[in-house]
Amino acid sequence: MRTNENTLSIFALGGINEIGKNMYVLQYEDDIVIIDCGGMFPDESLLGIDLIIPDITYLEENRDNIRALIVTHGHEDHIGGIPYFLKKLNVPIYATRFTLGLIELKLDEHRLKRETKLITIDSESRLEFGKIGVTFFRVSHSIPDCLGIVFQTPEGTVVHTGDFKFDLTPENNQYSDIHKMAQIGSNGVIALISESTNAERKGLTPTEQMVGNHLEEAFIHAQGKIFVSTFASNVNRIQQVVGACIETNRKLALLGRSMVNVVSVAIERGYLDVPEGMLIDAKDVDKLAPEKVAILCTGSQGEPMAALSRLANGNFRDVAIYPGDTVILAASPIPGNERDVSRIIDQLFQLGARVIYGSGSSTGMHVSGHGYQEDLKLMLTLMKPTYFIPIHGEYRMLHHHRLLAESVGVKKGNTFIIKNGDVVDIENGVARQTRSIPSGVIYVDGMGIGDVGEIVLRDRKQLSEDGMMVIVITLRKDDRKIIQGPDTITRGFVYVKDSEDLLKEVNHLVKKTVNDLQEENIRQWNVIKKAIKKSVGQYLFTRTKRKPMILPVIIEI
Repeated sequence: MRTNENTLSIFALGGINEIGKNMYVLQYEDDIVIIDCGGMFPDESLLGIDLIIPDITYLEENRDNIRALIVTHGHEDHIGGIPYFLKKLNVPIYATRFTLGLIELKLDEHRLKRETKLITIDSESRLEFGKIGVTFFRVSHSIPDCLGIVFQTPEGTVVHTGDFKFDLTPENNQYSDIHKMAQIGSNGVIALISESTNAERKGLTPTEQMVGNHLEEAFIHAQGKIFVSTFASNVNRIQQVVGACIETNRKLALLGRSMVNVVSVAIERGYLDVPEGMLIDAKDVDKLAPEKVAILCTGSQGEPMAALSRLANGNFRDVAIYPGDTVILAASPIPGNERDVSRIIDQLFQLGARVIYGSGSSTGMHVSGHGYQEDLKLMLTLMKPTYFIPIHGEYRMLHHHRLLAESVGVKKGNTFIIKNGDVVDIENGVARQTRSIPSGVIYVDGMGIGDVGEIVLRDRKQLSEDGMMVIVITLRKDDRKIIQGPDTITRGFVYVKDSEDLLKEVNHLVKKTVNDLQEENIRQWNVIKKAIKKSVGQYLFTRTKRKPMILPVIIEI
């Protein structure tokens, strides 16, 4: 609910206190513009969940006011939720050529492409949505065609930086529009919305050129096959691998569906230059001498079904890692993935491979696409905002970003560290945060969107930890007396042959519970089931200190 028709409202439905599922919203009067629509991959506690997307209840309630979804760049945490969003709200999508290419892959997969209006923009585009004017500026990141967004409104200019760093020698020659940023700042910025991923890291982000030099050196000294694992979306890194292959006269094979798809889009749209004849099929790798081939694969984050994991386990159909081969992990683990990545590195060493991993100057195989503290301070200095809203980071990162903002001139108290759903309202040049809208997460499980909630996840967790016990009992219809059973079936709880005495006691307890209820003339099924679950649950916990899921099944004859 809006406080005033002339109020400019800014809020997030995802991307606050987390790195993932980004979605930000700007609203003035009856015009709503959405920025990004990301998805976040679950951790091991969310059993069976494939993807986490923002809850868009507020947007569904205001669907007639939504003018556009503008996408800053093509990373999964900014586009991953788009197919699920479009199934509920079909709005025009504005993005750059490369970003639209990646979005189209998703829409094809979900059979949504023909129904969706896709509009190509670049750093020179100008858009108008009611009283909201929109322009753009180019930023450097670890994927091509990244934009920051400028919103001109009656309440002042709001800038959303997108994900960025200041790389003065970018691999793809897509330089940051520093002069345009300075001009925007000199004209006045009422609020800056800026990413905070590396707000804890001092200095400037290293240049991508450092990675290219180290990759080439590793290729020159490698003896056997070379495997390079990186994010499929990191087209700059892929171009560097192509360059190293050219220097060492190696052919290049691609492993992993996302790698093949992204490379195809990048080549087709002119963002990747691969010499004709360099790319070979995976099944042809063994036909060449080991020193004449390199393999580019997915799985740098330890994903169990990705190409690198399957190679480390020795179960990739066409390609194998042999002693003397070199494996390069040209990406750093995303927080939470460290254990999976470490496990794969151990497996690669056990295969006899030479493994090169890690970021920074030690190996130089990866540099971050997100700005360090000096990058963030430069953006703040260029924009000179009156108010500041740090986003895209966990709370400590947002806190450090606030301190950086205050160190370069943002007035203390003018930074809003908000939660998802908190609304910053700007009216007559004054910003306040006094209200919130509904927000949360939606779990995607297979084809189901939002049909898995906390209760289902709790049940899955219980099943995974303590297993289950099914108790089948047959009762006579007229008097509810036992005529067969109980029969007890367990899965993931105890091994039946070793626990016969325990299960006999359970069956005896079930009979006693049913008979006691019979004597009290209690015959409702739900009451009988509840009593069985309670008595058996208490007994099992006393004996085993475990709490299996107990499912009584009553058959009436």
